[in-house]
Amino acid sequence: MSKTAETEGALETRGIEQVPDHERTARTRELFPTWVGANISVLLLTMGASLVVAYHLNFWQALVVAVAAPAVSYGLVGFIGIAGKRGGAPGMALSRAVFGQRGNLLPGALIWVARWGWETINAVTGAYAVLTILKICFGVRGNGVLDLVTLLVFVIATFAISGLGITAVQKCNKYATYLFGLFSVLVLGYLVVDTDWSAVFGHSAGSTASVITGVGMIAAGGVSWIPTAPDFTRYLPRTASSRAIVGHSVGGAGIVVLPMVLMGAVMAVSTPDLASAADPVSFLGEILPTWIAVPYLLIALIGMLLINSMSMDSAGFTAQTLGFKVPRHWAVSVNAVISLAFGGVLMLVATSFMGSFIAFLSLLAVAFSAWVGVFGADMLRRTEYDGRAMADTTRTSAYWYRGGFSPAAVAAWAIGLAAGLMFTTSDWFTGPLARGNVIGEYGLGWVATIVVSGLLYLVLPKPAVAPPAAPDAGERAEAPEALTV
Repeated sequence: MSKTAETEGALETRGIEQVPDHERTARTRELFPTWVGANISVLLLTMGASLVVAYHLNFWQALVVAVAAPAVSYGLVGFIGIAGKRGGAPGMALSRAVFGQRGNLLPGALIWVARWGWETINAVTGAYAVLTILKICFGVRGNGVLDLVTLLVFVIATFAISGLGITAVQKCNKYATYLFGLFSVLVLGYLVVDTDWSAVFGHSAGSTASVITGVGMIAAGGVSWIPTAPDFTRYLPRTASSRAIVGHSVGGAGIVVLPMVLMGAVMAVSTPDLASAADPVSFLGEILPTWIAVPYLLIALIGMLLINSMSMDSAGFTAQTLGFKVPRHWAVSVNAVISLAFGGVLMLVATSFMGSFIAFLSLLAVAFSAWVGVFGADMLRRTEYDGRAMADTTRTSAYWYRGGFSPAAVAAWAIGLAAGLMFTTSDWFTGPLARGNVIGEYGLGWVATIVVSGLLYLVLPKPAVAPPAAPDAGERAEAPEALTV
């Protein structure tokens, strides 16, 4: 595979194999628009409104949440992203070094399934954006058939973009960032002029527990990206600055999350039913004038396409690490079909989109956090990853450990996951230990998951870290075309 084909071509064909050093020419600053694009979603406006309506926070408390949430979640995204430059492979491929070739199937399968829900939420939000544009511009009102058609169009577009690969998506993110920033300034300006600021600042303060819970709710979106962070840093050279990786990750996300959450909190003053609406998008047509609402929704629609493309792209890698012997684009198509099916159910059956979304986020964060705790703790002792051992799924692999499992990693992951679920509460599920304690009261089940799994992994006996095998001359000159699993 030539450098030009991989880094500049229209279609990325590289799978989960380790990227050779001569192709790793990306720059850390390219992460900034990547994480900007990953947050261009009107859902942040609705979540900001939830801070006021559901959590009863005032403007200043919402500001604290909007600053803390991306700092925490995308700080972890940047930290785990460092593994990408160390190993040159997607996150769930690097995870084989931690959990073992067979052990990695356990967290990999859970993360893959959880990603179905995330892609479904994004697809439905994108479909509602299209429906809102049709209503504003042409007076067309949604119905069951039109809902499904718009959902189908969105999913097909997502699949097409995800097939282009990370380079193309990053370029799209760059231009979407400029456009979204411009129109966000226009929306902000309109709100400054049109909002009753006495009502905004006159809102009474909520409890400290609600502030911490709000941080967890907003941060859950960032937590969902943590296992995929190395997917977007695997083309960075080994010498890339770790501090820059973290800084660009937090900065790119924060520059979007902060203003959008605050705008949602301000909008909630004039539209108090925003957080409980069945449709999380149409309110923009009611609050904003048409000349702002339509282009803003179009740009947000592009952003949501890019978000789902990034998610499906990473989901394809995850499917390959689970042993599906198919090209990446076929693996991605599985997620596309699933998000279409689940999205149809959500649009036609669910009565409260936001209620379902927040319940999903609470469980999603725990599902991802168990892996984060173990993998992050392992990064403290592992600075290199063996590309040959990752590709070798037989007993000869250096990452085979005991029967294909790393007992310490699998045990820490399972116990951490169980502990997190016991302390988690949502509309769908309430753990037996979620009541009458600080962790449950503050919605910190996902934090407990990371702490428990990480600490357990650190104290449990682990296999020694073997140095990576030196590549032969042929491997240095050319990476394998595909990985057979």
